[in-house]
Amino acid sequence: MVNFSFLMIMCSLIMIFCGLSSFISYHKHLLNSLLSLEFMMLGIFWLLSLQMSVLGSEIYFSLFFLTLVVCEGALGLSLLVLIVRSHGNDYFKSFSVLVC
Repeated sequence: MVNFSFLMIMCSLIMIFCGLSSFISYHKHLLNSLLSLEFMMLGIFWLLSLQMSVLGSEIYFSLFFLTLVVCEGALGLSLLVLIVRSHGNDYFKSFSVLVC
């Protein structure tokens, strides 16, 4: 019989690697890249909360990590809005260093 905590850890690791593979392979749009980064952060948060629940009293570190992830997501979405307003789309091929 498989231990339930081992199953939860493997599920979170699968989430991290699925997010990493989608970040590497589907990089046509900026929004796809941001969503795969958020999926990886969700898997890391799940793994971190599982490990911190074993320790007991260190749950505040996972809340601090979640706060940083939310700030990263808000920054990514604001950059996405800025790029869509300036370039008209979020294709990586339409970005140029010279246009800025």
